[in-house]
Amino acid sequence: MRLGFAVKVLGAGGLPSHDTRRWQSEPSLGVSLDHLAAILEYLDDVDVRFYRMATSLAPYASHPDLPQFRDAPARFAERLEAVGERARALGVRLTSHPGQYTVLNSEVDDVRRLAAVELEVQAELMDGMGLGPESVVVLHVGGASGGIDAALDRFVAGFETLSDAARGRVVIENDDRSFGLGAVLRLAERIGRPVVWDILHHHCHDPDRIPDREALERALATWPAGVTSKIHYSTPKTAVEERRKRVGRRVETSLLLPQLRAHADVIDPIGFEHFVTETAAGLDFDVMLEAKAKDLALLRLREQLAARGITVDAAVAA
Repeated sequence: MRLGFAVKVLGAGGLPSHDTRRWQSEPSLGVSLDHLAAILEYLDDVDVRFYRMATSLAPYASHPDLPQFRDAPARFAERLEAVGERARALGVRLTSHPGQYTVLNSEVDDVRRLAAVELEVQAELMDGMGLGPESVVVLHVGGASGGIDAALDRFVAGFETLSDAARGRVVIENDDRSFGLGAVLRLAERIGRPVVWDILHHHCHDPDRIPDREALERALATWPAGVTSKIHYSTPKTAVEERRKRVGRRVETSLLLPQLRAHADVIDPIGFEHFVTETAAGLDFDVMLEAKAKDLALLRLREQLAARGITVDAAVAA
C-alpha cells in the first residue's frame, strides 16, 4: 500500500507544483516539468511513492481561447519523456484529478467539449511521460440534472467522444452529493473503466447503504488484473471556526460548525489504523490522502502508525 498526497508540497520549505503565471507572461510546460522534477526528488528523499500532479501542469493547454498553448505536450516531448523516466525509476505513481469545472456529462455542449479537451491533455501528458496504466485521471460523474439515469447516459455519450488514449486513463469517483457508489458502479460497467472509492464521500452520500468493506471490495474489483487500484481517504474536519461581522459599531461573533464533507488538516491515525487493519484487511491498493496539510499530513500519519506498530506504506517496508 502506497500513501500519496495531492499537488501542493509544504515540506522542504514548500515547492511549486506547476507554472502559475498568467497567460500574458507565457507560462510554460517546461517550467512546470522543472517543478515536477524537483518534487520527484523530494518524494524520493521522504520515501513517498504516490503523488497527484497539478491538473494545470500544461498551463492553458485546454483553454478554448488560447490555442497557442494547446501543443505544449508535443513541444516539450523530450522533457516529458525525461521526467517520466525519472518517475518510473523512482517507483512513483503519478495521477491527476481535474476539478469541478471538468464536467463530461454537462447539458451544455461547450462545457462538455471543454471537459473532453482537458481529458485529452491529461492523457497526452501521461502518455508523453511513458506512464503505465496505474497513472489515471480521476473524474467525478458531474451534474445530476434530469435525474441519475439521464446524467449517467450523458456521461456515457461524453465518454464516447474521447480518444482511445483518453478513455484509457479515465477512472470515475463517487461524490458526496449526487452519485453514490452504487450509481458509479453501474456507470463503470457501461464504460468499462475502474472506480476510485472515496470513503468520506461514501459516508456523506450512500443511498444504497453499502457497508464499507463491501463498498471497498466492489470498487477494487473494477480494476483490471495487474493494475494496482487506488482509493481516496480523508478525515472530516472537526474544528469550529469563529466568524466576526461588524454590525454598526459592534462586532458580532458567531461559531460555524464544520460540514462532514470538509477535509481536516491531517488524518486521524486511530481511524486510519482501524481502516487498514479491519475494513481493508487482506486487500491490496494505494491510498491517496486528501488532507489540507498535504505531504506533512502523510508524514505525520506514517510516524503515528509506526509508533503503534503499523506499517502501511510499501516504501517504508522496503
